[in-house]
Amino acid sequence: MLRIYYGDLESEKYIFNPDAFFNNTYEDEWITDPMSKQMIRDIDGSEVIGPRLIDSPYLGPIPTERLSGGVKTLMLMKFDSDHIFNASACGDNCAHWILKIGQEKDLTVRLGYLMNFGKDRFDIEIVNLHQIVHSMKELNESVLDHRLL
Repeated sequence: MLRIYYGDLESEKYIFNPDAFFNNTYEDEWITDPMSKQMIRDIDGSEVIGPRLIDSPYLGPIPTERLSGGVKTLMLMKFDSDHIFNASACGDNCAHWILKIGQEKDLTVRLGYLMNFGKDRFDIEIVNLHQIVHSMKELNESVLDHRLL
């Protein structure tokens, strides 16, 4: 299940800058994983040539470290279960991937804004409130009514 902590988070497990953390911790297998390839194609519009080479339509051949911060954060969420990542490094275009990862495993992230998780029904726990919400309306009302942001 996807769990979101809204606002400032103090925790030894919290990674504020997932981009830099990724560059120093990722493993080659993460890049060639089928779901990672789909995320890279969807978010960055790029194709994985190999674990250390990405073909970007905008930048040409790039090393893995030049992927977007959003894609890097998504891969960390998928492969690193020991940390809580700053999902504010992701844009709304990452929201459906965050939901998908949260369906595959227990995932806790931190957000500093109201990410748009779309119109479909979902299950998200707001960690600050110990409350599960099922729609954007419920999510937005709970976060705003309790002044979490």
